[in-house]
Amino acid sequence: MLDQNLIKMYETSFRRNREIPALTDFFKKETFSYFEMAVEIAKIHLLFEECRIKKGDKIALIGRNNPRWCISYIATITYGAVIVPILQDFTPNDVHHIINHSESQLLFCGDTFWDSIEESQIENVRAAFPLTDFRCLFERRGTHVGKFQRDILKHFRKRYPHGFTPDDIKYDRVPNDAVVLLNYTSGTTGFSKGVMLTCNNLTGNVQFCIDHNIRLRYSRVLSFLPLAHAYGCTVDMLLSLAVGAHLTLLGKTPSPKILIGAMEEVKPQVVCCVPLILEKICRKQIFPKLGTGFMRIALRLPLIDSKIYAKIRQRLLETFGGQVTQFIVGGAPLNREVEEFLVKIKFPFSVGYGMTECAPLISFTPLPDFKPTSCGMVLKPYMEVRIDSEDPCRTPGEILVRGENVMKGYYKNDKATAEVLDPDGWLHTGDIGTVDPDGTIYIRGRSKTMLLGASGQNIYPEEVEAKLNNFACVNESLVVQRNGKLVALVVPDYEQCDAEGISNGKLRELMEENKKELNSQLAAYEQVSEIVLYPKEFEKTPKKSIKRYLYNT
Repeated sequence: MLDQNLIKMYETSFRRNREIPALTDFFKKETFSYFEMAVEIAKIHLLFEECRIKKGDKIALIGRNNPRWCISYIATITYGAVIVPILQDFTPNDVHHIINHSESQLLFCGDTFWDSIEESQIENVRAAFPLTDFRCLFERRGTHVGKFQRDILKHFRKRYPHGFTPDDIKYDRVPNDAVVLLNYTSGTTGFSKGVMLTCNNLTGNVQFCIDHNIRLRYSRVLSFLPLAHAYGCTVDMLLSLAVGAHLTLLGKTPSPKILIGAMEEVKPQVVCCVPLILEKICRKQIFPKLGTGFMRIALRLPLIDSKIYAKIRQRLLETFGGQVTQFIVGGAPLNREVEEFLVKIKFPFSVGYGMTECAPLISFTPLPDFKPTSCGMVLKPYMEVRIDSEDPCRTPGEILVRGENVMKGYYKNDKATAEVLDPDGWLHTGDIGTVDPDGTIYIRGRSKTMLLGASGQNIYPEEVEAKLNNFACVNESLVVQRNGKLVALVVPDYEQCDAEGISNGKLRELMEENKKELNSQLAAYEQVSEIVLYPKEFEKTPKKSIKRYLYNT
């Protein structure tokens, strides 16, 4: 158990940074200073008291990223209640299920989400409040929450008759072993499990990032990852508010054009993103230009190619606001070709590894010590790693982790908890990889996605897909096993097809050529027997991983 405590970190941060901007809605241009945020949190605590919320009670939260989303979250955990953030991608039926399964008693939600929620199907919820102004949207018959909210300023002045001051930013003790977050994840079963995360789990993540100066006081942070997902929530929101950074929220994931415009305006220093963003920019904007006749010739000349790469790096950094010192990539594997290119141009990026069950960080190495192709070093001294293999450095095995960040278990699901948490505290991640003696982790694939060849060889479809995704007119791919053979489902890059005048017939011929070239790069047991064109993008989880279970038949 750690000595530090996240709730006490916030108490200190909100007082010290009271005059600094804390939260900004990029589109509405609405900003809360740390002191104004603390005032809103104090009002919500009064509301919780009126609703007879006790420590450990659950509060559900769903909506686009905005300042009041963050305020609702922080108000809940500083009160000692348990926040239940719900991903926007879940269907109404899933939302109803999560609210009921978690036994949530209050709901904070975006207006559009409330329109799809049936009050009759969430009978435990006493009241609901919108993320626009916290007015009462709904209350159970016999309660007076709506009237209390309408008079919230009167109640606030009564509680603080001499005015709310920095000395009033004081939160009750929340023990490190207390559950403060119940995070529901989509899984390969198509049904979600509630991950119980403690104050200690969140503290371990935040303290590691503070130790390594990932965010600093006055840092400018642009957040566009879903905060209901552990990655964006921890590294963008929880960390920023603990150190006094300024968090600008873009709402849901924006188009590249909007994202680049926001980068130019905010000028962030450290950017957290998923691989898809960097991969799209490289494939769409950079790689095509490098394939022109002049560029091909220039890149063969040693002195000239270094100058070209330096210009490309500078142009990329200017695209992202011009002041980025580090890109932290996580949530999914980074395409190998894209990674090799980023290394070649000396682009400032590092790759981390985590999962919701670790809130989420397992491994990360900041620049300049990051080793390309790895996903960083295990979070010493907070975490330790073990590979279930006789030769962990060379022979891949399941990655097992243990330490401060590992969850308490799955809510109301002892069976699922026992399947991943052994008696010695090791979390079986389901990922396959190797580890260097210094704790640097290299991931090969998922144990659940690993396929067996005809002679029992282990086949990691992600590795085949990473190669195939680099071929002409391939937007994304998915390798599955059918009748004992490997089949690649390919979503074509129709923009490239149109630009190069490739008809449907020529596209099929091109895919045959792609298949031959791909197989020349693979071992015999990894050979793809057929490429099947798929008409639309594959369905994905919020962290942009393909929902493989939908395509296995």
